[in-house]
Amino acid sequence: MKHHSKLVLTLAFAAAGFGTLMPQPARAHCEIPCGIYDDHARIESMLEDAATVEKAVKMIAELAGKTDAQSQNQLIRWVNNKEIHAQRVISTICDYFLTQRVKPSMEDYTQRLVKHHSVIIAAMHAKQNTSPESAKALKESIEAIAPYYPAE
Repeated sequence: MKHHSKLVLTLAFAAAGFGTLMPQPARAHCEIPCGIYDDHARIESMLEDAATVEKAVKMIAELAGKTDAQSQNQLIRWVNNKEIHAQRVISTICDYFLTQRVKPSMEDYTQRLVKHHSVIIAAMHAKQNTSPESAKALKESIEAIAPYYPAE
């Protein structure tokens, strides 16, 4: 009966629109030895995130200084999306690549580690800034690790 009450409460929260406040599953795949990896797909996904950051930066610049309610609403939405997509890149690098694909036993481990860390730093800068240079640096840092993960 106690479990049923938790389920009802969870469903009530979701129906009331509070579902986004509940913990969400991580996007990483996967931390068990399942052997199912698509590294190139993750690179492509991060490049899409970087493209979204780039567009967000452009739109933020276009909306800056506008004071009408619709422009302010759109400005906030673009800032939020820039943050979300930059964070997705950070999460993918940390939760997927650095935990599962970059191994200390690799001959070029240090070089890979540095390049993957550069992606994290570029994503952090993209979150903190609205400069086109930050968005470009994020894309370039992802492109720098792409050769490690070619399409099969």
